[in-house]
Amino acid sequence: MFTFDNSYARLPDRFYTAMAPTPVSDPQLVILNDALAAEMGVDAALLRDGADVFAGNRIPDGAAPLAQLYAGHQFGGWSPQLGDGRAILLGEHVVAGQRWDVQLKGSGPTPYSRMGDGRAALGPVLREYILSEAMHALGVPTTRALAVTLTGDTVLRQEGPRPGAVLTRVAASHIRVGTFQVFAAREDEDALRQLLDHAIARHAPDAEGPMGLLRHVMAAQARLVARWMGLGFIHGVMNTDNMTISGETIDYGPCAFQEGYHPARVFSSIDTQGRYAWQNQPDIALWNLAQLATALLPLMGPREAAVEEATEVLDGFRDLYAAEWADVISAKIGVGDVRLGMELLDIMSEVEADFTNTFRALTTAPDTIPAGLADNPRMKDWHARWLAAAPDAGVMQTANPAIIPRNHRVEEAIQAGYAGDFAPFRKLTEVLQDPWHETTDNAAYRAPATPEQAVTRTFCGT
Repeated sequence: MFTFDNSYARLPDRFYTAMAPTPVSDPQLVILNDALAAEMGVDAALLRDGADVFAGNRIPDGAAPLAQLYAGHQFGGWSPQLGDGRAILLGEHVVAGQRWDVQLKGSGPTPYSRMGDGRAALGPVLREYILSEAMHALGVPTTRALAVTLTGDTVLRQEGPRPGAVLTRVAASHIRVGTFQVFAAREDEDALRQLLDHAIARHAPDAEGPMGLLRHVMAAQARLVARWMGLGFIHGVMNTDNMTISGETIDYGPCAFQEGYHPARVFSSIDTQGRYAWQNQPDIALWNLAQLATALLPLMGPREAAVEEATEVLDGFRDLYAAEWADVISAKIGVGDVRLGMELLDIMSEVEADFTNTFRALTTAPDTIPAGLADNPRMKDWHARWLAAAPDAGVMQTANPAIIPRNHRVEEAIQAGYAGDFAPFRKLTEVLQDPWHETTDNAAYRAPATPEQAVTRTFCGT
């Protein structure tokens, strides 16, 4: 089924708890990602008979199941021990030199569950499948979803009883900023050194030492967050335990894509202060990177000199991000003028114009001012100056999708799934795999929510 070579399991046992998933009563496969299985070089037909593996009832040959330890800053507050509270890493599948973590999310309690049940409700599992695969289709680095499996068991959540499910998640790795933080907080320099060597070997083989890794992660996160911003995506919970060393988007909890654009937009029900609003994401990325640098300081020699060096490295993030953002916004308007792009965003915010459809309209009908902005004097002036700059429609077509996973469509798929109808989930997943073309098949999915359909709050589901 998988070809495992489990490098993380060969680290000392204080990095994790070796344990198997907790079996469930009646595993039933909801969906298998055939395209991802093909990328992984795995026989999809064989996987289709693997509901017991995807639910955690059977451990595949070669696996070394474990729950990873990490810590983190959550909404700025320090949590000294977090870890995989409802996930088990089965192992690392290797094919053609590429290494894939295969993890079961919702697989039962672990020593890191913090009084939780270790399970996942069906809704959040469907949500992560939809969002992560949509992000992949949009060209954004992300963890992937290989399968969704019903457990046959019920989980209790604040909104009431829900059917349980397990997400089989695939990633370049699940090493987080918080993985370094936990060993720094415990003053375990030996573990820090081993983790550093492991992370460099896995993700940054050309990096030299702790600051080499920091530079690598900085560049990856600058690219990632700029691409989030260019799609109107709001992660919603950018805690340090949700920032990967690989530069992949991870943990699609209370995330959302903006429809009506505003830079201070927040969807997450738990982000009451707007810490992770759309406009704050670059600064939060830097804040998280500063926590990674702090964790790496014990490996850098005398502290005063180490702090100076780390500060100098971190000071380069804003330039890295600015360059990535310049590429993104210039492509979206087809003109290499960041100020012109930012001016458009400012105009859009006045009327909360639809983020995706406004840029798409400029791409497909450049001579016409997008709907909702036609009567805006600033927009008329901007539009004339933009046309005079001769925007490159070909470039714009690669940067402005026709379709995104709109919140009301995601919610529609979830609620239908709770009722036992997976057709809306399958259809939404299907149309999101081709986000760059307008088709009759995806026409209804391009429309913004009506006031009655609007989803203004999103939830973690834990």
